[in-house]
Amino acid sequence: MSTEKQATGTYNGLTDKLEGPAAERYYDAGHHQRELARVWYRNWIYVGRSSELPEPRAYLRFSLAEQQILVVRDDQGVLQAFHNTCRHRGAALCLERSGRLATGKIVCPYHAWVYDLQGRLRRTSSRRDPEGFDKADYPLYRVGVAEWGGFIFVALSDDAPPLAQSFDQDPERLAAWNLAALAVGHRFTKTLACNWKVFWENYNECLHCPGVHPELSRLVPIFGRALMEERDDPRWQEHVDDDDPRYKGGLRRGAESWSSDGRASAPPFPNLSAEDRRLGHVYLTALPAIFIVGHVDYVRVVRVLPLGPESTELRVEYLFSPETLADPAFDPAGIVAFTTRVMNEDADVCELNQTGLRGLGHRRGVIMPEEYLIKQLHEWIEAQLRAP
Repeated sequence: MSTEKQATGTYNGLTDKLEGPAAERYYDAGHHQRELARVWYRNWIYVGRSSELPEPRAYLRFSLAEQQILVVRDDQGVLQAFHNTCRHRGAALCLERSGRLATGKIVCPYHAWVYDLQGRLRRTSSRRDPEGFDKADYPLYRVGVAEWGGFIFVALSDDAPPLAQSFDQDPERLAAWNLAALAVGHRFTKTLACNWKVFWENYNECLHCPGVHPELSRLVPIFGRALMEERDDPRWQEHVDDDDPRYKGGLRRGAESWSSDGRASAPPFPNLSAEDRRLGHVYLTALPAIFIVGHVDYVRVVRVLPLGPESTELRVEYLFSPETLADPAFDPAGIVAFTTRVMNEDADVCELNQTGLRGLGHRRGVIMPEEYLIKQLHEWIEAQLRAP
C-alpha cells in the first residue's frame, strides 16, 4: 500500500499496543464467505488487460470464488459484463476461457435461449411463450465493468465506489507510464497456501525484508533496515539532511531498476521525474485485488484472488512499451528472475504464516509500530464488513 499519503514531518509508526484480528478469521470457512460477500463482491476486481478483448464480439470468462463473469465487447466496441448464467434454468452460458462469438449473440448451450450483446433476451426455444411472459423481464444479470489504463475491472455490486476512488492515491500518479499503451511481455501465476489477508499483511510491512529478501534489501537499502519509508524510523530526524538511500529510500546509488543487476533492461519511460527514477518503484494499490508498480523501464501488475479460506491465487504481469517488446535485443530475463525470486520469497513466508495460525494457544497476533499500514488494512476490511 502506498505511503505517499503519510503526513510529512511526523513519525509514521504506531505508538499504542495493538492486537491483530482473531486467528480464525484466516481459516474459518463461514467468515471467508462473509468476506467474499462484503469485500470481494462489493469492490472493483481486476480481470485482465483490454488487449485480451481486442475487437467486437471478443469475450472472456472470469472466475471470482463461486462467481463466474462473462465479459464481452459488443459490436460498438463497448465492454459489457454479465453473470455467466442463463435466465432460463441457470445454465452456464460460456465454458471456454476466452474467444470470439461467431455472431452478435450469446446462445445458451443447454436450451438455446438467445441474448444480444447488451444482455437482452431475444429468443427462447419454446414453440410458444407462456401467458404473461415478457422477454424484457429476463435480461442477463448485469455486472459493473470499467476500463482504465488498459485494465479491465468488474464489480459485482451496485455499491462499489467509483473506480478512481478505489485506489489508495490519485491514479494519475502513474500517468507518466502511459499504462494504456503498454503490452504484456511476461506473466506467471502461482497458488499460495494462505489466506488472502496474509498476503496483504506481508505486502504492507518490511520487518521481514532483511531476512527474507536479502537481494532486494541490497537494491533498496532502506528495506535492509526493515523500513519502507524515511519516517518509519522513530529517529528519522537524526538523518534528515542525509540523502543516503538507507535513510531516504529509493534504489541504491548506481542502480536503475528492479532487476538482477540493478540495471534497466529497456530505455526508461521518457516522462518520469527525477524523483520517480530515484525511487525506482511507485506503487498504486486498489484493495482487495491489485497493486501496480511503476518501475523505470517496466510496469509490474500483481493480482490477488481468493480461492478458499486458506488458498490464494497470485498473478504477476510485466508490462513494457511495444517498442521495447519489438526490439530483438530486449531480454527481460534479469527483470523476471529478480522479481519472481522476490515474489516466491514472499509466497514462502506467507505459507509459513498460515501454517502456524491454527496453533491451539494462538488467539491473535500483535501489530508492531512499523506495521501501521497493516492497521489501516484491517480498518478498511472492518469497515467493509460493517457496511449495510
